[in-house]
Amino acid sequence: MKIIDLSYKITDNMPVFPGDDMVIIDEAKILDRDYYNAISLKTGMHVGTHIDIPKHLIADNRTIDEIPIEKFIGKGVLLDVKRQDIIGYKKEYENMIEENDIVLLYTGFAELYYEPNKYYNSYPVVDEDLAEFLISKKIKMLGIDTPSPDKVPFNIHKKLFKHDIFIIENLTNLGELTHIGSFEIHAVPLKLKAEASLVRAFAMIN
Repeated sequence: MKIIDLSYKITDNMPVFPGDDMVIIDEAKILDRDYYNAISLKTGMHVGTHIDIPKHLIADNRTIDEIPIEKFIGKGVLLDVKRQDIIGYKKEYENMIEENDIVLLYTGFAELYYEPNKYYNSYPVVDEDLAEFLISKKIKMLGIDTPSPDKVPFNIHKKLFKHDIFIIENLTNLGELTHIGSFEIHAVPLKLKAEASLVRAFAMIN
């Protein structure tokens, strides 16, 4: 079995979506002074690798702690969509994707993660036809190595959410899956009363 980590490290002052609060990691207790070490973390839920659920953008009262864990684990399917500013439907996807799959879009945009002006302002987006296709396939989640599958007013988010398809954003290392025939995705959130959660997403290859 092989594990491929698909998550970013959570660090002090890491890149965040424009307008979001910065991440603050503080040494609240220090061994030499306090007899033990303890780190505190102040963060929103939409930093680094994270999952959005419907409550984020539509009228859905469920918080992420209420979602069954199995929703966040499933067979992964990677679509190589590099060099596409608009990520659209292709007929070849028909036989690649099955019900309850977790579909990952490999744009290659993760290379710009530490250049926030480019990463958060010029990322590719998913078009309506692809979103409708994924809905018709009844996938579990859509993951992407960009900040979002769309931009304001976030219509793709809303369209997917209305069909209970969750979204994993800011994935990394998807290129390591390009020649892998079969893998499982684990992206289990914290048990939070929230509309999203940071996750340690990874691919498990048997």
